Amino acid sequence: MFKKILIANRGEIACRVIKTARRLGIKTVAVYSDADAGALHVEMADEAFHLGPPPAAQSYLLGEKIVEICKQTGAEAVHPGYGFLSEREWFAKALADAGIAFIGPNPKAIAAMGDKIESKKLAKAAGVSVVPGFVGEIEDADHAVRIADEIGYPVMIKASAGGGGKGMRIAFNAAEAREGFQSARNEAKSSFGDDRVFIEKFVEEPRHIEIQVIGDAHGNVIYLGERECSIQRRHQKVVEEAPSPFVTPEMRKAMGEQAVQLAKAVGYNSAGTVEFIAGKDRSFYFLEMNTRLQVEHPVTEMITGHDLVELMIRSAAGEPLPFTQDDVQLNGWSIETRVYAEDPYRGFLPSIGRLARYKQPVEREGVRVDTGVVEGSEISMFYDPMIAKLITYGKTRDEAIALQLEALDEYYIRGIGHNMHFLSSVMQHERFQEGRLTTGFIAEEYPEGFAGAPLTEQKRERLTVAAAIMNVIEKERESLIDGQLNGQGAHYGEDWVIAVDKQQTPVRVEDNGDGYVVHIGDKAIRVDTDWTPVDTVFRASLNGADVFVEVDRRQLGYQLGHQGSAHHVIAYTPRAAELAGYMIEKEAPDMSRFLLCPMPGLVVSIDAEVGQKVEAGQALAVIEAMKMENILRAEKSAVVKSINAKKGDSLAVDAVIIEFE
Repeated sequence: MFKKILIANRGEIACRVIKTARRLGIKTVAVYSDADAGALHVEMADEAFHLGPPPAAQSYLLGEKIVEICKQTGAEAVHPGYGFLSEREWFAKALADAGIAFIGPNPKAIAAMGDKIESKKLAKAAGVSVVPGFVGEIEDADHAVRIADEIGYPVMIKASAGGGGKGMRIAFNAAEAREGFQSARNEAKSSFGDDRVFIEKFVEEPRHIEIQVIGDAHGNVIYLGERECSIQRRHQKVVEEAPSPFVTPEMRKAMGEQAVQLAKAVGYNSAGTVEFIAGKDRSFYFLEMNTRLQVEHPVTEMITGHDLVELMIRSAAGEPLPFTQDDVQLNGWSIETRVYAEDPYRGFLPSIGRLARYKQPVEREGVRVDTGVVEGSEISMFYDPMIAKLITYGKTRDEAIALQLEALDEYYIRGIGHNMHFLSSVMQHERFQEGRLTTGFIAEEYPEGFAGAPLTEQKRERLTVAAAIMNVIEKERESLIDGQLNGQGAHYGEDWVIAVDKQQTPVRVEDNGDGYVVHIGDKAIRVDTDWTPVDTVFRASLNGADVFVEVDRRQLGYQLGHQGSAHHVIAYTPRAAELAGYMIEKEAPDMSRFLLCPMPGLVVSIDAEVGQKVEAGQALAVIEAMKMENILRAEKSAVVKSINAKKGDSLAVDAVIIEFE
């Protein structure tokens, strides 16, 4: 076993590897860029070394420098995590040449499977089912359109060296194929330094199912069941679970055996994932093989009991797998949601900045949080926008979902946008709970974007009770303040009116000394809580049920978040509630004359001119944020009055790009 390893990565996955290394008694070396000097993985490691400026090409992709740091520190092996150098054949070779172990597959396997074009050819030769498509190099946009026409729409245009949803487009006609080809090439070149793309048939109503494999240097390869990864946005996974609610034992065996067959064909000797696309008839086709640890590996760990990072380390150290295929048992159910720095209320636009407040759920039985941030950390434009992964485990799928909902409500993140309300909404969606999933789930169920989960009667009642109790606790505190004019604080009766988004509900609150009882009509709700006015999450038991509500103060009342939506809630005295109906609201300004930058980003192009008449849906500008190109389109017909940005400009959120007459 190794005595010291270097983790050639950052953030959540670096912290994840360090935790396993600590348990195994292995010392760790971290590396970091200027942007990560104060990062959690740097603090957790035994040693840390600076690489360079924030851009990955000048820091985390400097393989030669990482090899030198290994020599300097005596690190015997390198774990690459995912992304960055994890699937770079040359890096694995450079380590081998220096006598340093690569905690991943051999260079031959990386080369064979890392190129998505070549991997499809190998998969087909190995007898693995593949999707119809064109796996040669594509000359230009005209060639791409001809290929797409021959395959038949819809088609998927995908970067050969891609990953993480970057360099990928779906085209339903020739025009989209032409536009998608160019955007995919641009993103591929920017993200991976390789602008090659391929085109294949897009299976409609597909499911994304992947098989986890693990191999050793002695020719043993085992599959550890499947993961359902169909909940995606822009082809980037958002929710993963294991096992899949769709896969039968027979299908699992067939997919697993094909995955092992492919892995053995390239002499695979570490953790890897063979991804398949499955049709509604349970037919499945090979998509790609990721020759690294996957972001979603925790759900497999939860249902198998095997630490995949440990298995990777032991395999790299030359140890044989400690179990056989017959020993693999799948127990219970696990779900992972990815907490991203993005704003679902603004079309899921990226959000960068500092985590002014960050409180995560308490880790306990069935609840695990993998993260690389703490309060005060910065979410940088240079790296992936993932803040954390929330993993829950239950004996059944319903239990895992219920724990997700509870834990998501425990989160409190401020300073940047986040997607927790959206994740909670997905968990509550009838179609998700029934397991009727496809990769088009988000587009199909949220066609107009996300505006918050529905306000159910149960949710309204919980918010009403929470606001009533918080209000009473605050009034009790206020009555104890010294120096009040009449020598004592104001006293209120038990009757209040709670307005949730202006809908008023009369309540009566009784303080029994050891708890509260809230009366709503004929219903009495027993409330036990230790909430204080400084707490950002209201934790309470309502008639025995645990409830978590995120709390933000407003000039009048609270902004309360619970199970996928936020609502303005005000506690009135009965008389104040009567008068509230006479208050005049200020109208929001009309911003329809402007094209605003929806996220911090770089202007790739401005596709309009002063005096030009544009039509609804016409592309006006392209903004790049977190290595993803975003096309901004006209919402209605208009004439361009002025253009306030140019190619290469860095823009802030809501910066005016174009003004219309």
